[in-house]
Amino acid sequence: MPIVKAAIEPGLPKYLVVYRRIRSAIDEGQLRPGDRVPSVRALATELNLARGTVEAAYELLISEGYLTARGQAGTVIALDLPVKTVPSSSAETVAPTEQDQPRPLQMGLPALDAFPRKLWSRLITQRARQTDIAGLGFSDPRGYAPLRSAIATYLGLYRGVQCTPDQVFICTGYNAVLELVCESLEMAGQGCWFEDPGYVHARQMLLNRGVQLVPVPVDADGLRVEHGIRLNLKARLAVVTPAHQSPLGVALSPDRRKALLDWAQVQSSWVLEDDYDSEFRYRGRPLPALKGQDVHDRVLYAGTFSKMLFPGLRLAYLVVPREQVERFEQVARLWRNRCPELLQATASDFLSQGHFTRHLKKMRQLYSARRAFLVKALEEVGSGILKVDPQAGGINLLVRVLIDVPDSRIAKQARAAGLSIEPLSRWQVAAGQEGGLLMTFTNVASAEQAAEIAGRLLMAIEAARSVDRSKA
Repeated sequence: MPIVKAAIEPGLPKYLVVYRRIRSAIDEGQLRPGDRVPSVRALATELNLARGTVEAAYELLISEGYLTARGQAGTVIALDLPVKTVPSSSAETVAPTEQDQPRPLQMGLPALDAFPRKLWSRLITQRARQTDIAGLGFSDPRGYAPLRSAIATYLGLYRGVQCTPDQVFICTGYNAVLELVCESLEMAGQGCWFEDPGYVHARQMLLNRGVQLVPVPVDADGLRVEHGIRLNLKARLAVVTPAHQSPLGVALSPDRRKALLDWAQVQSSWVLEDDYDSEFRYRGRPLPALKGQDVHDRVLYAGTFSKMLFPGLRLAYLVVPREQVERFEQVARLWRNRCPELLQATASDFLSQGHFTRHLKKMRQLYSARRAFLVKALEEVGSGILKVDPQAGGINLLVRVLIDVPDSRIAKQARAAGLSIEPLSRWQVAAGQEGGLLMTFTNVASAEQAAEIAGRLLMAIEAARSVDRSKA
């Protein structure tokens, strides 16, 4: 097998070396769907590594869908790989293409250059060395207990969410949170309020699970609760982003918060609060979580480390109402949809040792500056053409286009110019809503870079307008 032939790469955790070599063998067609990989014991012996190191690599590959564990039948390459691989006749390592690299303004990316990679590498190496026999078996379906405890403590101190570690479930990203909620609440065929516009990937995920979505409009005060009641009073679930609406950036007003909680209590319905980006606020204090006002325990609270740390971690969490813990645990035990325990343990250390809160404080200051760079450049370069929506927080900008050109056409031209911009229309369900351009400023490192990006965007807008004229 190709992964046993190369020496251990210096400066890289050993479990990642194994992970990368197996991924490379899959990508190059040397390992194909259904092929059996060596047992943990055999590969550890061949590479002269600890079993825990190989186990961590296999867990990561399983969590990403590249391997499938079949008990006594062994571990095999997944039949349905998450990314289509192209067999190569060359054994040489292929350099990442431009499309593989983060692009300017790409949505959902934190400041990758500012993440403390050396600290993280040290923590994960320490954890890998501490792996014992107990850590090699099946873990708690709710997730690594110290991490759940650290999350519960953090939420109580900083978000006003009072919960016990038993109520916290660790999931492999926000999509896994939605899957756990849908399965546990038996949402197939059930009505679900969904913000319009709203998070496009969540919308697709819910539709794939057979949920009957009820698009509820959003205005300057957030979700229009009274509109949702008129559309579907008895909906089983409402999925909301109350602290910082995705993607408009508005906050759910106090009156509507109360109305939403009252509706859930009276109808015995549930509210899934996605508290994304709530830690990043540049004007005023962070808004309290809706869950903190939930006296009737009808709110499920979700958060993720994708934007606070890095998206490749694939680590999210869900706080479940006390009466639902047993049901959610049953589903979680059947699904085994777990983030590798090595990464959970590292994240736990990152939180409990105080690195997380220090990192957030640093990021707030950095993002405030980088946001200002991009806003100023857009206002100067795009005067009379672009208008930035005022938002108090988050890591995204919503930019309105003041000329009559479809946002989807502008986004297409911007992508051709190397800018990763999302059209707001893609996030909308109802027709006739105002369009706009969605972008992230976190990796705009200087005023000069911001000006260059703004200039490229303006050229993309002009190109889109020329296309419109040619079709007229």
